[in-house]
This record gives sequence, structure tokens and C-alpha cells, in this order.
Amino acid sequence: MTTPASEKSTNPGAQDEKNEMTQRSSPTSEPEKTIGDNPKILEVLNADFALALSTGPQLRATSLASIQLFMILLVAFMGSLSNGFDGSVMSAVNGMHQYLDYFGIDGLDSGGGVGTVTAIIFGIKYNLSILGSLAGVVIAGPVADHFGRRRGMFLGSVIIVVGAIVVTVAKNTHYLLGGRFVLGFGVAITTTAAPAYVVEMSPPQWRGRLTGLPPFESLATSYLCALFIAFYYSGSILCTGITIATGRIESSVSWRAPLAIQIAPAGILAIFSWFLPESPRWLLSVGQKDEARKILAKYHGNGDENAPLVLLEWKEFEEAIRLDASDKRWWDYSELVNTRNARYRTFMMLLMGFFGQWSGNGLGYFLTILFNNAGVQSQDKRLTLNFANTIISAGGALVGTSLTDKVGRRTMWFWGTLASAATLAIVTGCTAKFGSNGANPTGANAAIAFIFIFGFVYSLAYTPLQALYPAECLDYNTRAKGMAVYAFAVNCASFVNTYAGPIGLKNIQWRYYIVYVVWDLFECMVIWFCAVETKGRTLEELDEIFEDRHPVRASLAKRKVAIVEKADGAVVLDVGLGV
Repeated sequence: MTTPASEKSTNPGAQDEKNEMTQRSSPTSEPEKTIGDNPKILEVLNADFALALSTGPQLRATSLASIQLFMILLVAFMGSLSNGFDGSVMSAVNGMHQYLDYFGIDGLDSGGGVGTVTAIIFGIKYNLSILGSLAGVVIAGPVADHFGRRRGMFLGSVIIVVGAIVVTVAKNTHYLLGGRFVLGFGVAITTTAAPAYVVEMSPPQWRGRLTGLPPFESLATSYLCALFIAFYYSGSILCTGITIATGRIESSVSWRAPLAIQIAPAGILAIFSWFLPESPRWLLSVGQKDEARKILAKYHGNGDENAPLVLLEWKEFEEAIRLDASDKRWWDYSELVNTRNARYRTFMMLLMGFFGQWSGNGLGYFLTILFNNAGVQSQDKRLTLNFANTIISAGGALVGTSLTDKVGRRTMWFWGTLASAATLAIVTGCTAKFGSNGANPTGANAAIAFIFIFGFVYSLAYTPLQALYPAECLDYNTRAKGMAVYAFAVNCASFVNTYAGPIGLKNIQWRYYIVYVVWDLFECMVIWFCAVETKGRTLEELDEIFEDRHPVRASLAKRKVAIVEKADGAVVLDVGLGV
């Protein structure tokens, strides 16, 4: 049995244990006879993972433990729903004259851009929320590390509730800005703790599908990620749908009602987070081994502590999680950069943070303005188009979720970014030629159609990856603080979007879109040469990829294994590298 360089562990003892595990399930004599038993040949990224899945009990999506796990994660998804609502609500109310009039903000000027005063106020308003998030990330990682993922979700959701109440009852811009700051602070904590909790509680076969699983199990693989995405867009769809109706009310209820609804999902998360089991990785990191083992066995091994997958995960937990690591010191972020392995992980996480915000979705903050640039003058129609765009983007995200484990993270990231550049280029051309004076409704409608298509392809590529890829790239000891740094990067990128966007749309109008087209092409080049593939491995096993001298090449290498059905179960034979 040969082991490729990309599969070698930096821990010799761990490698010996892996070899022993594979040898126990492989015949030591007459291998030619075994190969002749018509084995099923698969290409996999992790032979040990394939062995554990093929020799142990299969975790079914319809089992009692799985249903309980779904219910547990539904609570965590409330953080995603709240975040989705927050990501859309300000874009929606910015298109309401009732909101602009109430706070004395100048509306769209006759040229289809944004007035100078509006640009400044928009920038300050959004940046107050972003500054709140930037302040929140300072404590988000330490809170999730010291108090646990569950308590981190609780604290963040309580702060969101407070901020949402202040914004809803705002009488002047001071209330509005203060509430947005508090809201951003809470969102930073929730978006650090909740994704880490979901990833750590999810069985590895529901994160990255092993090629060759039955179709039903293939659907179950994407189910958790699909739920996460569905809840984000449920919040977004709920928000944009409500604003169509409330936008017709000639009072402050038109914008207060959408702002108030964000209290509901955050309140649910605050209340029910106390009833959730804690992440087994966090429990092990604080020395609570017995409880961690029970939770792992219940939700990953059908209640069997000796199930092969549970044994594999537990061994990798013990190798990867250190009781004296920097996650026990709130001030210590050094493990994000103190080794080549750590620096590459952090680099991948930061790429997703900045690229996810600078690929054109920053225009979504001013979507009603884009529709105005394309010739749509009616407020009601702009709000309706905003709602339709949310529906289409949600569809793209769910399609992307179904493809993530089949196509792979890296491939989706590259082609999705390239498609985003292409669709934005078409939006630019259509808006330039047809959108300025409304003389050609057909051409203006083409611009709007490609705004929708951009939302679809962007969401197909980025929405699933933003929820998954950064948490996968980080190891346990740096995951919470790394996700906090990720939130910091996202907010820095958003700061640029929301401050530069109004000014760019005012001064150069549709030409501002060209900036994103050029940048997307640059992103494609960086992704092609630098992005690693993370599917098909346990979180801990990814360490071997980042330790390799050529992480991208190592992440793309596959191994061929032969799965042979025997009387005592399936046997996995390693037969070398795939293509």
C-alpha cells in the first residue's frame, strides 16, 4: 500500500495509527484474490474516512438522532435568519420615501444618482453598523472560546434584540445610528459562534459527500448547508416581501414594521440556545471528555461510542485539540499566523471574507438605486423588483448548495466569480445604452434581467461557501477567533462598499459597475492559483493539506480505493493515487 506525499501526517504516531487502522480492514495475505472479488473502485480524498463510513453503521437522515440534530441546528439557524434579515432590511427601507422624509435624507436626484448629503448619511449609517461589528469581533472569538459556542449565540442574539428595538422605535438619527451600532455588535458575535457550532456539530459526511453514496444520502449531505442558506434567505425574503406591503403605508409604520421583525429570530435563538448540547470539540477542549464523547456518539455514531466514524473523529480531536492552546487565552491570536500552515489557512479565510464582499454584491446595498438607473421610477415597482431579486438569489443559493459537494468548493468559487464578472459587464452595457432616459423600455428590462441573473450566479457560488469555507479552513484551536477575524474582514470590505458605493453611483453612475467587473477577473486569477479544495475530508484531516508544500495540488489529489463486501462487513483497500 502506497501513501502519497499529500496524505502524510506531520505526526508520525498519528500516521502509524492510520496505517494500522487501514491494515486491520485489509487482508494481509493473498491480496490478488481479494482484488479479484470484483471490488467497487472509488476515487476518494480521504481513505480513512471512506473506511469509517463503509465499515460502520450508516447515519440516516430519518433516524431519531438525526431528527433531533436537525431540530438542534434549527435553533442555530435563527442566527442565519436574523443575519439575512439584517442584510436586506436597510436596502429595502432606503427605497422608501417615508423613511427618507422622516429622517430628512435627500432622495434620489434627478440624474438617477444619490445626492451628496445622502451619500454621506448613507455612509455614516451603514458604517455605524459596520463599526459595531468591528467592535464586536474583538470579543466574539474569546466569548465563543471561553464560554462556549452555545453561550456565544445567546449573548449575540440578546444584543441583536436590544439593537433592533432601539432602531424600531427611533425618533431621530441618533437613535437610528446607536441602534445600528448595537445591532452590528451583536451580529458579529452571533456570526462567529453560530457557524462554528453548526460545522462542529454536523457529521462529516453531511459536510463533504463521499463519491458513490446512494442518492438519498447525497441529498442528506447538503441538507444542513441548504437549511443554513434557506434560513438566511428566509429572512431576506421575509424582509423584502413585507416592505412591498408596508411601503404603501404613508406613515413611519412603513419602515418600522420591517425593522421590528428582526427581533423574532434573535429572540428565539436567545431563549432556546440554553437547551442545546454544547459542541463536542469545545467540551473536549475544556476537559469534559465524557460528555463530549456521549454527544459525538449520539449524533455521529447512532449512539455507539465505538462506531468507526466516532473512533476516527475522536482520535483526530485528541490530536488536534490542545488544552493549552491559544483559544484559552482571550488575547492571543498568534496561532493564526505563527506557522506556514496557519498562515495559509488564514489567507484562505481572508480571501473569502474580502472576495465575498467585493465581487459585486456590494451593489445590493443600493439595489433600488440600480433599478432607478435602469429606468424604474416607481417606488412600488422598485420594492417589488427588490423582492423578486431576493427570490431569484435564494434559488441560486439552493442550487449552489446542491452542487457544492459534487462540483467542489474551489471549482464553484472560480466559475461563479467569472460568471459574476460576465453578468455585471452585460448590466453595465445595457444600463449605459438604454437605462438613462427610459427611451428604450426593452433595453432597460434587459439590464434589470441581468441584475437578477447576477444575483443568481453570485448566490450560487458565494452564499454556500461563505457559510462553510472559512470554518472548514480553520482548525479547532483557531476557529472561533479566526471566524471573528473573518467577520472583521467582511466588515472592512463592507465599509468600503457602503462608503464608496453612494459616491461612485453619484459621480460616475453605471460606470461604477466596471470596477467590480475588473476586480472579479482579478479574483478569478487568485482563486485559480491559491484556493484549496476542502470537500471530502474531516475538519482535522485538512491539516495534512495545509502542511503540504503545495496545498492546492495536495487538495486536488485523489486516492483510488477498492471497497469489497465481505461477510463481516466492507473492506477498504488503498490502491494508490487517482488522476
